[in-house]
Amino acid sequence: MNTFQDIFKSSFLENVASVSLLDMALALVLAFGLGLFIFLVYKKTFSGVMYSSSFGVTLVALTMITTMVILAVTSNVVLSLGMVGALSIVRFRTAIKEPLDIAFLFWAIAVGIVLAAGMIPLAVVGSVVIGVILLVFVNKKSYENPYIMVLQCDGQEAEARAKAFLDGSTRRCVTKSKTVQQGRIELNLEVRLRDGDTGFVNELAGMEGVRSAVLVSYNGDYMG
Repeated sequence: MNTFQDIFKSSFLENVASVSLLDMALALVLAFGLGLFIFLVYKKTFSGVMYSSSFGVTLVALTMITTMVILAVTSNVVLSLGMVGALSIVRFRTAIKEPLDIAFLFWAIAVGIVLAAGMIPLAVVGSVVIGVILLVFVNKKSYENPYIMVLQCDGQEAEARAKAFLDGSTRRCVTKSKTVQQGRIELNLEVRLRDGDTGFVNELAGMEGVRSAVLVSYNGDYMG
C-alpha cells in the first residue's frame, strides 16, 4: 500500500536539484550580458526603413530563453526528447523584413546554446568577433550606397540637360526606367554620390524644364 510520502515521491521532485542555483544564476547573467551586447550591435548596425525596439529586446530575451531551455535539456536525456517533440510543432508567423535580422536571431540562439553547454570563452570571444565584423562591414561608408533619383522633365531638351548635369555632379548615373506622357518625361536613375554631397539636387530642381527632383536612399527594397 502506498503511503502519503510515496505519493509525492516522483521524478519531478528529484529533478529540482538537477541544475544548481549557481549554474543557473551564472548562465542567465552571462546570457543577459551577451544578449544586451547583441542588442547594442543590432541597434548600431540597423540600416532598414523602420527601427523596431521590440526586436532588439527579443534578442536579449531569446538568448536567455535558449540558455534556460538548453540547461534543462542537458540535465535530463528524457526531457531533451520531449523538448524536441514540443518545439517541432511550434510555428512562427512573423515575417523577417531585413535579411540581416536572421543573422541576429541565429546569433542569439547560438550564444544561448553555447553558454548552457558551459563553453563560456567560446560564447564571449565569438560574440565579440561577430560584433566587430558586423560593425565594420555594415557601417562601411554610407555614401557609397546607391540612391534612386526620380526626375520629371517637360521635354527631351530638359532631359538632356538634366542628364548632363547629373553625369558631372555624381560618381555614377544609370537610367533604370523612363516614362513619357504627352511631352512629360519621368526618369528613375540610379546614382552614386560624391562624398555624400546632396547639394546638387537643389540646383537640379531649379533648372529650366525640370518639374521635380527626388532623391531616395536605395537598398534593394524599393525598386528593382
